Amino acid sequence: MIRRLVLLAATGLLLAGCGSNGPVRRISQPAASLQQITVRTDGRWDVQLRFNNFSSVPMRFTGATLDIALDNGPAARLVASPNIEIGPESADVHAVTLTPTAAGMARLATALADGHGLSYTLEGTVQATPADGSAKTWKIKTSSALSPVPGLPGTLR
Repeated sequence: MIRRLVLLAATGLLLAGCGSNGPVRRISQPAASLQQITVRTDGRWDVQLRFNNFSSVPMRFTGATLDIALDNGPAARLVASPNIEIGPESADVHAVTLTPTAAGMARLATALADGHGLSYTLEGTVQATPADGSAKTWKIKTSSALSPVPGLPGTLR
């Protein structure tokens, strides 16, 4: 009799554990970083901006306004309208051409001429909309570094 009750209770607990409302919908703050900067012959920069979606659902990235600082000095303002959807826990890159400040141009030129890297900071906002959700503006602040790419003149990654 006790054995039957224990077996019945165990079966009930097992069945109760099977019931769920599907996968957990987790919305996390996205991230943005510089993947690459290439200096064009006209002095403007081709920037590859990397967006990371850390959420468990796809997100559509619709805008970014980010100030770029190189070695702690203002270098450029990046304004982008990528309109790209990035799957859950994935990343993608969006290309932007921008005009740097004179100081930013000089910092990057010096780093490339000397063959050394630069630290950078991105600070601003990214607009993203989770699947089946409403648009949200996220504040972003990222710090990292870029290094010259051997064999690709005028390029840092």
